[in-house]
Amino acid sequence: MAQSGRIPILNQRQRLLVVSNRLPVTVTKQEDQWIIQPGSGGLITALAPVLRDRGGLWCGWSGATIESAAPVESLLHGQEGRTGFRLQPVQLSERELKNFYFGFANETLWPLFHDLLGRARFEQGYWEAYLAANRRYNEVLTPGDFPEITWVHDYHLIPLGAMLRAHGREGRIGFFLHIPFPPLDLFKRLPWRKELLNHFLAYDLVGFQTRRDYTNFMNCVREMLPELPITSAPWHAMIHTTTRLVHVHSFPISIDFQEFNTLAKSLPVQETAALLRGQYPNQKIILGLDRLDYTKGIIPRFRAFRECLRLFPELHSRVVLLQVIIPSRIEVPEYQQMKRELEQLLAQINGEFSRPGWVPIHYFYRSLDRQELAAWYRAADICLVTPIKDGMNLVCKEYCACSPDGGVLILSEFAGAAEQLKEGALLVNPFDLEGVANTIGRACTMSREEQFRRMTTLRNHLRRNNVYIWVEHFVEQLLEPLEI
Repeated sequence: MAQSGRIPILNQRQRLLVVSNRLPVTVTKQEDQWIIQPGSGGLITALAPVLRDRGGLWCGWSGATIESAAPVESLLHGQEGRTGFRLQPVQLSERELKNFYFGFANETLWPLFHDLLGRARFEQGYWEAYLAANRRYNEVLTPGDFPEITWVHDYHLIPLGAMLRAHGREGRIGFFLHIPFPPLDLFKRLPWRKELLNHFLAYDLVGFQTRRDYTNFMNCVREMLPELPITSAPWHAMIHTTTRLVHVHSFPISIDFQEFNTLAKSLPVQETAALLRGQYPNQKIILGLDRLDYTKGIIPRFRAFRECLRLFPELHSRVVLLQVIIPSRIEVPEYQQMKRELEQLLAQINGEFSRPGWVPIHYFYRSLDRQELAAWYRAADICLVTPIKDGMNLVCKEYCACSPDGGVLILSEFAGAAEQLKEGALLVNPFDLEGVANTIGRACTMSREEQFRRMTTLRNHLRRNNVYIWVEHFVEQLLEPLEI
């Protein structure tokens, strides 16, 4: 870990409680047997060593509903010896899961915060379920549980801080929003806008991914809560409420650069990448890798690629788009419909341009394990990351960490990562299909020298700003807020 960044230094008595929607492990049933599966992702990678070092506690939903009768407590108790820290499960019913998680969290906040007002549903029952589910999280955390430092994560749990305060929890409580925060004119559409905004102000520190999100939030506070005094400095503010000083800042999340870089250079990954490249000889490999979600801009990406093939017929048989779709929320009808539309468009494009020995788009609907993921990144000449709105997007950062020999990153200007990676990436507007098409054409003909120069810039940034630095920055500021 010394190469990746140091663990935040906490006072020996100041232990950390992390609360997120899900635990870092998941309880699932396979062939009539309940098992524990480890979670993945940058948040787990970054926070697990901190909790392990201080004997901390992670609270979240286990993945099993109350109706499933899963032996959650006993399964997790046996897992704590492996994780090195305590796991506190939250039990949710199927009804709560439907109205809280699939309802308010993902049919109200998710589309609204991603600037997709037309997809947002504003139902009183959803809001009530959201508060009720947050009370569930609050109830399993007694005031004596690690009162010094609490770090709450993401849009599912915005009200939790105020509930923890009312429940008697002392110590410092921080909150980090992993998704974008919407501009004022959109946030005002939320019927419970003031209630939600006041829930943010129950924390000692509120963190956002980007300056854009920080600015949007502060604009909402100034407009809707004009009575609150605010002390400001560049990209940092202190809101004076009647009970506390709330510090607000941006903390762009990152990845474990060293882990991905080392994995990409390993012999098994290089061999797998070579085999993958061998399937598409003499072709530039463009990689798209996304969770199935309408915010990722996959359908506009396919249309832009079709436009590229129309504008640059010389690329026919010389370029291939490999699109990996990771299944997500497959039980939601809207996502099922999106998958059908995507596959219909795919068939139209391949039907228009395919010729013997060449199919322009290859589509993979599955997850990749970590080694496979690194190999696909390593094999790709170009990574096409074009969300219509994203809090950060770590795919683009992982691709750069796995590309020591160069490569081209095409990145949506509406991804949070664009704020950090604009010096090396080719930024595009995903709504401008011809603009994206021309950028793909440029990437396909970019010289090796320019590729390497741009990728070196990107990799150096990620090396300096890894996920451990992100954790350290947030926790240290939570403990000792920056004075203005």
